[in-house]
Amino acid sequence: MGTVKKEIFIGVLVALFATAGGFFLYVEYFSKFSFSETLQIIAEGNLYGRVLTIAAIPNLFVFFIFIKKNQDQRAKGVLLAIVLIALTTLILKII
Repeated sequence: MGTVKKEIFIGVLVALFATAGGFFLYVEYFSKFSFSETLQIIAEGNLYGRVLTIAAIPNLFVFFIFIKKNQDQRAKGVLLAIVLIALTTLILKII
């Protein structure tokens, strides 16, 4: 794997972990219900797309950190992950 591809891949992975972390923070700390109750509400209300959108907010911080450190390829990976998350949200909204 080339250096550029490796850096983009690292950016995608970091963005996915940031999204997972954002999801956890939202469910654990910003929801007034317990973790399991919140997951049940999300499933019953088919709110996956909305929660995924909120969970992706930490990617903004990750993106700007990579830009500030002149790690442009990793920032491209974050953008790629954001596009994938947006497409996933669109598909979930259509279904």
